[in-house]
Amino acid sequence: MIITEKQYQRLMNEFKNSGILQDAAMKAGMDRKTARRYVKAGKSPTEMMGKRNWRTRRDPLAGIWDEAQRWLEVTPELEAKALFEHLLAARPGEIDGRALRTFQRRVDHWRRRHGPPREVFFAQVHAAGECIQTDWTNANELGVTIDGKGFPHLLVHSVLPCSNWQWAMPCSSESSLSLRAGLQTALWELGGVPLFSQTDQSSTATHQLKRGETRRVFNTDYLALCDHLGLEARTIAVANPNQNGDVEAAQGHLKRRLKNHLILRGSRDFPDVAAYAGFVAMVCRGSNALRLHKIAEERSFLRSLPPTRFPETEELTVRVSSYSTARVKQCAYSIPARLIGAMLQVQVSEDTVRFAHLGELIVSYPRSKGQTPRIDYRHVIASLVRKPGAFARYLYREELFPRPVFRQAYDRLKATDEAKADQRYLRLLALAVDFGEDPVGHQLGSALRQGEVPLADVIELRLRQPAPVAPTMVAPFTPELGLYDTLIAEVAS
Repeated sequence: MIITEKQYQRLMNEFKNSGILQDAAMKAGMDRKTARRYVKAGKSPTEMMGKRNWRTRRDPLAGIWDEAQRWLEVTPELEAKALFEHLLAARPGEIDGRALRTFQRRVDHWRRRHGPPREVFFAQVHAAGECIQTDWTNANELGVTIDGKGFPHLLVHSVLPCSNWQWAMPCSSESSLSLRAGLQTALWELGGVPLFSQTDQSSTATHQLKRGETRRVFNTDYLALCDHLGLEARTIAVANPNQNGDVEAAQGHLKRRLKNHLILRGSRDFPDVAAYAGFVAMVCRGSNALRLHKIAEERSFLRSLPPTRFPETEELTVRVSSYSTARVKQCAYSIPARLIGAMLQVQVSEDTVRFAHLGELIVSYPRSKGQTPRIDYRHVIASLVRKPGAFARYLYREELFPRPVFRQAYDRLKATDEAKADQRYLRLLALAVDFGEDPVGHQLGSALRQGEVPLADVIELRLRQPAPVAPTMVAPFTPELGLYDTLIAEVAS
């Protein structure tokens, strides 16, 4: 019986400890006679068999190996599978396609003996409290939804390389504002400030990127943030993400951990972004709880947080155009028409744009992604009703269908009388301003389902009719006859 080297080592150790051959053989998983033979010989299976210098079967690669070596000497970066497929096609019938694994093992053996040196990765020593690395990662693969709707987003992710403490929060873009919020939220959760803030060179959130220039310098916003927090800005070399390797590697681990916790949660849907951010924070805290000792050691080297956070909004001043819009970050937002020509103060955060005039909040919008305009029909409908001809080619015409039912109503009006459709639809929008979008939308849906043309006069008449009063449900009265017996007894006495 042939045994493995591991069995032999177990046999000899057990026999040395107990001196009982039968017990040692049983624990090593072999027959007692076999055990006696190996103990008596005092040689391992390899030593007992000796080195074999003959083949047990014909070499399946004999016909192609010389040519394969010539290819590998000239182009050692060739993948074994691709080379095997090439030789298989070039020499049909000379080799068996089932020999792929044998070919791959032989190529690997050749590279160990004759191939070029492989890249060496050098383990780094990270000092406690020295550095925090920050980067963004796309998190769409998590399949998260907000109130049933898809939520494309990134995670701004920070890691301390020494202890591998990490923190992340969802954001919509790789921007200066998401960096302000993400980095500061991480530091306040950590409770201290390290010496350096390290990022890569690929983001306009931290660097000035100019076409054709290889040297990139930090932008003023990022330097102001670092100065406020007491951090020294540090970056990695261009096209060397391995220098930011701790946060790069941690991103994959974080997303796998989030996927698992989403499965355990039983749903990928959240009521709002704040609830999802709380979920990400919970997962990060759970991860950090696995390395409390190292984190406590690192925290002892951190410096104190500043008294206040750096502003996480950007303040701008814009003028309201004659189109009753103001442009912020290359995107148009509608403003009430009474403010045309006025200068407004704008506060831009990662997810909100707020417009104020003389300190009074005028309107607030969710921040638009890309350059998608945000147009509120309430701001322009009065002028459009007076000038309905402008609707046909209005630049932001599609934004004036606040719900699908309004678009369906317009299509019905256009199919009925195309010449009057624009004017009639604008009157419906005006009703939505006066009576509310929900009631008008409900009446439009009802009219469309009944095959009616949704005319403003009819819809308004229905809106002005008092709502039917639901009958009040009165609970049935069931007398308790026992009370009468008690009352009669008391009167008789």
